[in-house]
Amino acid sequence: MPMLFYAMALATPAPLTAPVPAPPPLREARADDRFSTIAFDPTADAGSQLEVKLKGVALSGRKLLVIMGGNWCHDSAALANLIDSPRFVGMIAEKYEVLFVDVGVPQTGNGRNLDIARRFGVKKIKGTPTVLVISPAGKLLNSRKDAAGWRNAASRDADAVYRYFAEFTGA
Repeated sequence: MPMLFYAMALATPAPLTAPVPAPPPLREARADDRFSTIAFDPTADAGSQLEVKLKGVALSGRKLLVIMGGNWCHDSAALANLIDSPRFVGMIAEKYEVLFVDVGVPQTGNGRNLDIARRFGVKKIKGTPTVLVISPAGKLLNSRKDAAGWRNAASRDADAVYRYFAEFTGA
């Protein structure tokens, strides 16, 4: 009989002595959340947005920063959040217009808006993000190799990223 009592005691969970705390409430994504997704809208008319931005920079004299990526890509999200962080936002807002372009998943043949990259001499998007720095006259300022070389944006040093974008502004 004592053996049966012992087995039943093991099978019955012990009562909780303290209440289990509720999980913390969800919060909105902030700019300093380096890997939250931001601005790559797959339904946007990126071609029309590009034309509006090009006209704007032609009038303002600022540069156009075209970030081609996707919300699924941690490097795209990291770069988008970094340039929207308190450290970057002043320089970016003063010196650049920014356009986020959703490119789908071009690596698998499911790309979108790839004509925008081709327009500036980048024949193929091999990775995301692809970053185009465009002059007020509509010319690509960074090299095609640099434009395509941002696939490691999440692991880049913030100081180096800042210097990279500042070099095109004279800042």
